[in-house]
Amino acid sequence: VQLQASGGGLVQAGESLRLSCAASGFTDHYYAIGWFRQAPGKEREGVSCISSSGNSIYYRDSVKGRFTISRDNAKNMVYLQMNNVKPEDTAVYYCAADEDYCAAYGPRSSEYDYWGQGTLVTVSS
Repeated sequence: VQLQASGGGLVQAGESLRLSCAASGFTDHYYAIGWFRQAPGKEREGVSCISSSGNSIYYRDSVKGRFTISRDNAKNMVYLQMNNVKPEDTAVYYCAADEDYCAAYGPRSSEYDYWGQGTLVTVSS
């Protein structure tokens, strides 16, 4: 399984940005996909995840109501729509795949098997 995240950039606070995660290499089933981020000097944290079917979704509290995760299995794509971004959203964002599921407690790095390269999101105030 290979993942490639894209869509990062420099935006101003209050604006929107959509991150994309292109997945390839799925064989007989789809994977849950998680979005993680790591800000400078901070640990990586789970932002959102979506189950293979799209029926189960998780958001961390700080992005609820602002971020929306979605997937298009026909295109092997997962998206993270980021609205009303804030300076504290500045980080490198990563997408990752979990063969199991999107946990109700949110994505944990140790549970995700495959990782894409990050895409940098910078939010200016």
